Amino acid sequence: MIKFIFKMLQKQINSGFFIIFETMQSVNTETIKSEPQTIYSAALGRSVQADLYLPPYSPFNQLPVLLINDGQELDKMLFKELLDKLYHSNSIQPLLCVGIHAGPQRKLEYGTAHAPDYHSRGLHAPRYSFFVLRELMPFIRKLLPETDFTDWGFAGFSLGGLSALDIAWAHPQVFRTAGVFSGSLWWRSVDKDDPQYRDESHRLMHNLIHDGHYAPGFKFFFECGTADEEEDRNNNGIIDSIDDTKDLIAELIKKGYSAKEDIFYLEIPGGTHDAATWALAMPDFLRWGWGKK
Repeated sequence: MIKFIFKMLQKQINSGFFIIFETMQSVNTETIKSEPQTIYSAALGRSVQADLYLPPYSPFNQLPVLLINDGQELDKMLFKELLDKLYHSNSIQPLLCVGIHAGPQRKLEYGTAHAPDYHSRGLHAPRYSFFVLRELMPFIRKLLPETDFTDWGFAGFSLGGLSALDIAWAHPQVFRTAGVFSGSLWWRSVDKDDPQYRDESHRLMHNLIHDGHYAPGFKFFFECGTADEEEDRNNNGIIDSIDDTKDLIAELIKKGYSAKEDIFYLEIPGGTHDAATWALAMPDFLRWGWGKK
């Protein structure tokens, strides 16, 4: 029977039937599945909620993974509906998205792991990094033991974006993509009002990029809204979040990353520091990182 069907398909190639059949197979009318999970983290000393957004395809023999900090924001962004639209339009590859909910000590757990900021925020960032790499990722692998996770990406919003970039940058052997939405790239070791403060010396993530090394295949997505904030510490008429993001991109280019091939910068006119703006940017990020070729 199988041989007969195969022969019939071969006969129909010239008539275009095979193309229609292939398209029908690649688009699934099912919606994605959202499965909340609770993981106890010894490193953080608390339970962590992680929402798994499974693609509407099975079996999951191979699957890339996107971890997302501040996963509690995804419901506000209508993330499940957003994914549904991308899958049903055949715009992205099957992708496991994991929304990691922030805890009550968010400002201590997010940040840069090598050092806290001038106000001791980010003090527990090394613990959070340990949680992601040594507790969360093994948990996901055990949850889907038959799946080969082909690559990992990490994204986040605001301070969660800084944390995602910090962890991904420090582990290029694990991650290949970083997504930063309205990133807190101002994170600094000295208060901006201190007379000693200098952009080129005291922004922590910029220093990490400057002192780090080029990793082949690593790609970066940055989103800023022109109304993300009102701060303009150097009085150049450009808000700090845009200045800080563009300065960090410049550091990446100095390291050898291509502005055209490796970096995507999205600036949203009127975009604000909230879930509504990040929802506007998310489809561009997902199509850029995991779009159908």
